[in-house]
Amino acid sequence: MARILIAEDEAALREFISRALTYHGHEVVTVNDGAAALVTLQKGQPFDLLLTDIVMPVMDGIALALKVSKDFPDLRILMMTGYAAERQRAYNLDMLIHDVIAKPFTLDEICEKVNEALTSDRSPLRPATTSDEGLQRQKRDKS
Repeated sequence: MARILIAEDEAALREFISRALTYHGHEVVTVNDGAAALVTLQKGQPFDLLLTDIVMPVMDGIALALKVSKDFPDLRILMMTGYAAERQRAYNLDMLIHDVIAKPFTLDEICEKVNEALTSDRSPLRPATTSDEGLQRQKRDKS
C-alpha cells in the first residue's frame, strides 16, 4: 500500500489516524509539526501522501504545503482542520493540494479521503510558484 506522512500536533488524533491507516495496510510515519515533517521528508525516503493539519506550532500546514509542493512536486497533500477560516485559506491552494477534510471526522471519512487522494488524477496539480501569472498575462495582452 502507500507510505504516508502525518503531521498533526494533537497526539490523540495523530495516533487515531495512524492506527486507522496502518490497519488499512499503509505504512505510516507521524510527526507533531510542519518543521518535523520537512526534516522527515528531507531524509530521502519517499512518501506517497502528506496528511497535515493546518494549525500547528513551529510551521503550519499552509507553509508546509507551499514548501512541499515546491520541493517534492510529486507528493500528494491532504489537509485537515477544525477551523472554518483555515479551511478557506487552504482552498486558496487548490492547485497544490488534493482536499481539506474538516475535523471532527470519522475513521471511515479519513480513510476514504486518503484513498481518494492516493488514487486521484494529479494532472491539474502543479508546483507552487512565486510568479504572478495574471500579471504576466496582462503584460502579454497589452503587447
